Amino acid sequence: MNMKKYSQIKLTRRNFFKNSAAGVIGTVSVPALLGACSGSEEKKLKEVEVPEILKAAPDGVPLKAGLVGCGGRGTGAACDFLKAGYGLQIVALGDVFKDRLDSCRKTLEEKGQHIADENCFLGFDAYRNVIDSGVDVVLLCTPPVFRPLHFEYAVGKNRHCFIEKPCAVDPTGARRILVAGKRAEQQSLSVVSGTIRRSQKDCIETYRRVAGGAIGEIVSAHVSRMGGALWYIQRRPEWNDMEYMLRNWVNFCWTSGDHIVEQFIHEIDQMSWFTGDRRPVRAEATGGRQRRMNGDMYDHFSVEYLYENGSRAHCTTRQINGCDSQIAVMVYGTEGYTNCYDTIYNLDGSVAWKYPHPKPDDADQSMAVPDPFVQEHIRLVTAIRAGKPLNDVEKHVQSTVMAMMGRESAYTGKFVTWDQIMASTMKLGPETYQFGPVPDIRESIPVAGIAQ
Repeated sequence: MNMKKYSQIKLTRRNFFKNSAAGVIGTVSVPALLGACSGSEEKKLKEVEVPEILKAAPDGVPLKAGLVGCGGRGTGAACDFLKAGYGLQIVALGDVFKDRLDSCRKTLEEKGQHIADENCFLGFDAYRNVIDSGVDVVLLCTPPVFRPLHFEYAVGKNRHCFIEKPCAVDPTGARRILVAGKRAEQQSLSVVSGTIRRSQKDCIETYRRVAGGAIGEIVSAHVSRMGGALWYIQRRPEWNDMEYMLRNWVNFCWTSGDHIVEQFIHEIDQMSWFTGDRRPVRAEATGGRQRRMNGDMYDHFSVEYLYENGSRAHCTTRQINGCDSQIAVMVYGTEGYTNCYDTIYNLDGSVAWKYPHPKPDDADQSMAVPDPFVQEHIRLVTAIRAGKPLNDVEKHVQSTVMAMMGRESAYTGKFVTWDQIMASTMKLGPETYQFGPVPDIRESIPVAGIAQ
């Protein structure tokens, strides 16, 4: 396989720490933007406000949505949006690949959504055309490297947004999302992120009890996501560098953020939510690559997050075939612990409370857990129609940045602080997006102790 060289642009890991500087987001300071994520300790309340789970969004003004990114997740998000209630349409599609757009369009046609030819857009500027096509809502579901650019433009055009996780692949992109999120808030726009556990009923009810003091004060957490390798695509002779990388985007760091950012964010976000959305002071990580077939990413990470009060959370993830699989988010307190899904335990291991999942044939289905992928869009549509803006950008950014901290600590072999990652000018990927060679991209697997 004769591949062009590939790697990160603008900032090598060798000078990651040298390129950390304050004030890189202009007139808005990092502390001011992240005030809500300060990690300050407050006495937990017995009554805790949580998102309401509805069967469907209330009827109201018809809403037209445009989809940017027509792959599997984007097509799924479009279908989930349509399930959220009545009076909802998908009226515009955008992607860089015609086969992806055509496949998505066919799926939506089968669901009664006819997208006119003039509202199907191809190319790296397709996002502009979708957003400018008269839509009310934009679903941003491309590989995450494009998310900051697309979100900024959508907010600039006064569009409500669903932004798939993760929101960025590098600190520069995370800060752009944060600034655009603040602008969205000022413009009374609703923005909902694809961090699905916060929209999952059994998780919400478990969180309500934990936040109300069911396990006492939080002291530690242990999180794992062990699974097989994701899909990968061998390069075809007719593909240029850019086409190959975008079709194989889950295997390149500059397009996906590595799997610790692209997938493990779900568990990191869930742990962060249950522990009070405190931001960690530092990440201490290891990782490596044993059996990944292509791309430039690791296939395992182990991260220890240190918090201001001295507590720690251990998070580990692996994508290697033939190994045992497990997804676990365990949070421990002074009076018990929880799996953060549906069970709270006493310190002796006995069950203190369990979510009452109904059986399929039970007459009472009031505690059934609606699809959280649909529930995200119900929350978005409800907020728009009720005129009560919902914006979860800060929490999404915090979880994404936490994952980046772990990645960079493992890549470099150095401990990475919150302040370092938020001040870093690291930007991954090429300066401009176009099909053809990708200049200065080189094959480079980060090696701890060498990549700095």
